[in-house]
Order: sequence, then C-alpha cells, then structure tokens
Amino acid sequence: MAGRNLDSPEADALDLGTVFRALADEHRRSVMTELATDRSDRERGCNSFDLPISKQTQTHHFRVLREAGLIDEIDYGNRKGVRLRRADIEKRFPGLLALLGAGPAADTAPH
Repeated sequence: MAGRNLDSPEADALDLGTVFRALADEHRRSVMTELATDRSDRERGCNSFDLPISKQTQTHHFRVLREAGLIDEIDYGNRKGVRLRRADIEKRFPGLLALLGAGPAADTAPH
C-alpha cells in the first residue's frame, strides 16, 4: 500500500528558529539523534522509537518535527512512517546532523 507524504516545508523554507524550537525537546532530540546516526536513512515506523510517552504525545512530537522540516511523515492510513530529510537539512544547515550524532560532551562542566 502506497503512503501519502504529509505536508512539510520546502528545503529552502527551513527556518533555524523553528528547527531549534523543535530540537529543544529531549524526546524530539532523541528521535533526531537516532535518525541522524542511522546513515541508511530508511523509513521507520513511529512506534520503532523507544519513547516513554503516550501515543498521543508521540503524534504531537512527530508533527512538530515534520512541520519544522526535519522529517518526512508518510501516512499509510492505520500507521505512519518517518524518514529523515538528510539532504535538505545538510543543504540548509551544514553540520547540524553531525552535532546531533555526536551526543553530549563527556565533560560539560565550566572551567
């Protein structure tokens, strides 16, 4: 069954402030980190992420990521898939995905 891509902004319309607001939440950031470190860029089911939140809250977080232009969300009727928009993100914000994939620094205490 073919899915339908839900609306998201064009690559040249991605806004840094909107992207940062989307990444400010730890759950959305963890989804993006998982996607950024998986270089296969395969489509994943929304329920394949180990998020300790309700399905309704997950739906909200994936919508925020889609509306920020970070993921494509594909609607299959009874389920949804997500795919990282790696090429668009790298074109508009070079290095952002590398920062997400790097994870937290080992020593973040001020000196």
